[in-house]
Amino acid sequence: MQDLISKAATLLEALPYLQKYSGATFVVKYGGSFMDSPDPVIRTGVARDIVFLEAAEINPVVVHGGGKAITRAMEKAGLKAQFVQGQRVTDAATVRVVDAVLSGEINPEVVTTISSLGGLAKGFAGTEIFTCRKLLVHGADGQPVDIGFVGEVTGVNTAPLLACIEKGITPVISPTARDKDGQVYNCNADVAAARAAIALRARRLVFMSDVPGLLRDPRDPATLIPHLRASEVDALKHAGIVERGMIPKVDSAVAAIRAGVDKVSFVDGRVPHAVLLEIFTDEGVGTEVVL
Repeated sequence: MQDLISKAATLLEALPYLQKYSGATFVVKYGGSFMDSPDPVIRTGVARDIVFLEAAEINPVVVHGGGKAITRAMEKAGLKAQFVQGQRVTDAATVRVVDAVLSGEINPEVVTTISSLGGLAKGFAGTEIFTCRKLLVHGADGQPVDIGFVGEVTGVNTAPLLACIEKGITPVISPTARDKDGQVYNCNADVAAARAAIALRARRLVFMSDVPGLLRDPRDPATLIPHLRASEVDALKHAGIVERGMIPKVDSAVAAIRAGVDKVSFVDGRVPHAVLLEIFTDEGVGTEVVL
């Protein structure tokens, strides 16, 4: 009996959040090694959370990554993966592999998984949704470094996404884009997700990865920062706590918050139902970024 009462208490804890977010749009950036897990429970756990959000009359929008799958496909094609400041160097051959893997393999797989669990989902190549310009990065000497067809998302075609939301269908988007001349670019999925959240006026943005959240010491999960204000980010950068691949994630979170997204969360996709625990419980399970 006590177990049953505890379950009721959990439902009641979720109630104010269900009421608060009914009809709202949430953007979930879906990425991390858990996407490749041999355990089907872990591999499909996020999709189950997406289906739950649909059932709770919340409108999820998914932007997925796929870095490890791209690297494997490049190796198979005889291409060497190179990174500069956390960005994949993307020549003409590499961008073809990126587009094929992200939009042709991973995207339909995510859609199929959501659908198999009773949800409604529709896949979009990022080139249908995102426009971009060439991303400029600078080396340690301050000089510009050409990393090829890597784009910075500058625009979001919201019409097909809003049409899906109106019908209760979850859009699933790959992180590719086209420039003004129609050239395909590889884009950072975190930045793409934040741009989508801003354009759709989402209430929540959730970044999923392989770490518990933002850590003061990357080697120690006990140093998790549970709450972070946007105004504190610069100090963390200067202290070296936010560096390399975390910089675009955190900068995207801050941009989203300042553009009107209520809250941005960083959660560990390896934790079962991390999305639901972060959104529908008082304590949460990751790092929340607020204004």
